[in-house]
Amino acid sequence: MSYSFRPAHTLSIKSAGAISAHRFVTATGAQAGADANTFGVSLASAAGAGEQVPVIVLGTATVEAGAAISAGATVKSDASGRAIPWATAGAKVGIALEAAAGAGEMIEVFLVPNAA
Repeated sequence: MSYSFRPAHTLSIKSAGAISAHRFVTATGAQAGADANTFGVSLASAAGAGEQVPVIVLGTATVEAGAAISAGATVKSDASGRAIPWATAGAKVGIALEAAAGAGEMIEVFLVPNAA
């Protein structure tokens, strides 16, 4: 379980709806869904649309795991914006720098630029 991260660049985005902290988000300000391309990782929560949320877009970020993940695994977003192992489909959005034993653990992820 980690709260270690080294952001190289952080931007603020206007939320399109509710966003939980430490989840993948899209460039449109929405919490990322399953297999989505992502803009970065939220540093704070947003209760609803229109809130400014700091997002790490380059470097490493603390991300909530949605499943067990091995260190070094390529990750993608699950339906709730959490990190899960990439297998065969979906956008590759990061590399796990730490292992997670299961959902709910916080791990450090190196963010990988991705685009539709």
